[in-house]
Amino acid sequence: MLSIAHGSTGALIASKIPNPFISIPLILASHFLEDRIPHWDVGQGLTSRKKCKRAAFLQELFFDFPLSILVVYLLFQVGRPFDWRPWFGWFISLVPDFLEFPYLFLENRSGIISKFAAFHTWAHRSTPNKFWGLLPQVLVLLLILLVR
Repeated sequence: MLSIAHGSTGALIASKIPNPFISIPLILASHFLEDRIPHWDVGQGLTSRKKCKRAAFLQELFFDFPLSILVVYLLFQVGRPFDWRPWFGWFISLVPDFLEFPYLFLENRSGIISKFAAFHTWAHRSTPNKFWGLLPQVLVLLLILLVR
């Protein structure tokens, strides 16, 4: 999924469940559960080498990542006093993707990174169709908007 969906989900969980011993495992589990839903994201085609790393990196850096920050700000901070919990949840929700970065972009195939990337790839269900791949993410965001 896009960082927009993962980050917003993590922000919601952390804002509703302030105990980190409960929220962190739930946030990490939600990342992999969301990735099980067939979806489209900026990394679509990286593992099969149908997309170049540079294009995926630039799309993530200038589109997905900043928009995830903006969406979390709009959903959880506008008109409210500063609360660190949504930002903590946003960060934790993206940790699995941060951990996969060395594997995908730096070709680091060391033991634990390689094993983690294999698990993440197993959990990932992608679709090249942008409409059907973005629809579940829009639905996730709408659900978050309703329950926040």
